[in-house]
Amino acid sequence: MSAAKLYLASRSPRRAELLAQIGLAVDLSLVPRVAREADETPRAGEDPLEYVKRLARTKAALAWHRLLKEGRLYLPVLAADTTVALGLEILGKPADPTEAQLMLTALSGTRHQVFTAVAVRTHDGLEVASSESAVSFRPLAAAEIERYIATGEPFDKAGAYGIQGRAAAFISHLEGSYSGVMGLPLFETSALLARAGIFVI
Repeated sequence: MSAAKLYLASRSPRRAELLAQIGLAVDLSLVPRVAREADETPRAGEDPLEYVKRLARTKAALAWHRLLKEGRLYLPVLAADTTVALGLEILGKPADPTEAQLMLTALSGTRHQVFTAVAVRTHDGLEVASSESAVSFRPLAAAEIERYIATGEPFDKAGAYGIQGRAAAFISHLEGSYSGVMGLPLFETSALLARAGIFVI
């Protein structure tokens, strides 16, 4: 296995898979601690793009502080956050089936936005990039929403769906970054890592 090239401060297995897709091995040892320390509650009046940028910066800073405390600052840190927004309403990860049902019903037959921010922290400082995509859902019947919730897929995903999973059957149109909707826009991430001296090609 290739040696890790960066720390990934994210609980999402999809982000590690996307980084592997572009040839990057990651160290996941920071994940449990950063996940516990980061407060993902939106602030009053905070718009979705600023929300994901703030969380990405916060997670990268928490991870960097942890590394500094443990004396192992030898790799850059990458953190990211994704949210689904219906207008200015931020749809996070549903806490239970009722919340998942409310989110999916709200998204049915609509065009909504998906925002992802990526932060990279190195000895030279912290840089952030972001991606915005527009996703259109076809109208969903109540029964198929129930069946989708029963799969368990919605519960660790912003907006209660994953584009790479069964919910792909709901999506009639996508404008933007497929990988960004998954949770890590590879074009923007590659450019950000290149500025940190990590090249994928």
